[in-house]
Amino acid sequence: VDKFSALGSSQKRENTWQPFHSLHAPPKPSELTLSALVAAGAHFGHSKALMNPHYAPFAYGTRAGVVLIDLDKTLPHIRRAANVVRGVAARGGTIVFIGTRPELAPAVRKAAHRMSYNAYHIGEKWKPGTLTNKHSLFGFDVVRSTKIVPDLAVFLNPLHNMSAIRECTLEHIPTIGVVDSNVDPRIVMYPIPANDDSIRTLELIAGLLSIAGRDGIE
Repeated sequence: VDKFSALGSSQKRENTWQPFHSLHAPPKPSELTLSALVAAGAHFGHSKALMNPHYAPFAYGTRAGVVLIDLDKTLPHIRRAANVVRGVAARGGTIVFIGTRPELAPAVRKAAHRMSYNAYHIGEKWKPGTLTNKHSLFGFDVVRSTKIVPDLAVFLNPLHNMSAIRECTLEHIPTIGVVDSNVDPRIVMYPIPANDDSIRTLELIAGLLSIAGRDGIE
């Protein structure tokens, strides 16, 4: 890559996106580019036959029967979600990152770690009643001494966590979620239209949201 600088290229090895960057070195929301989203595979949706009718505003078109997600819509939605995370963190709020597929565990763990005590993560199956029946599950002493109910919930795979989203709604907790073309974007308060089957995409989104939260704390 470096040898092209003689031809006027500004791309260097240090600023060229690499696959491992999505987990360990995600960009800041203001530095996120469409090319990084494309490289992560964020634009691939599901089969056209599976597209949710309410997803139409986020669909760019179809190719070989597969919905292509409009990344020109994705980018501002990511930045809006990042502003929400930053604002909640700046006010001392607690954020939970939820990704319940095994391969998402490193992403939610890393995201929560970046925000230190202002965030925690759930990488296993959601336990029904965690929010709405917390006194029975954890006991009154634990509920009084520990902040169990978060101020914001970020879902990397919302379609598999509908019970958790319902509990957030009942507890008036705002939600952010990565929604693929087969998902109704209205299930979360702040949808991010992107490929929820791409690990790189989800690592990238979780990473930059956690960076926004860290900036809010600082």
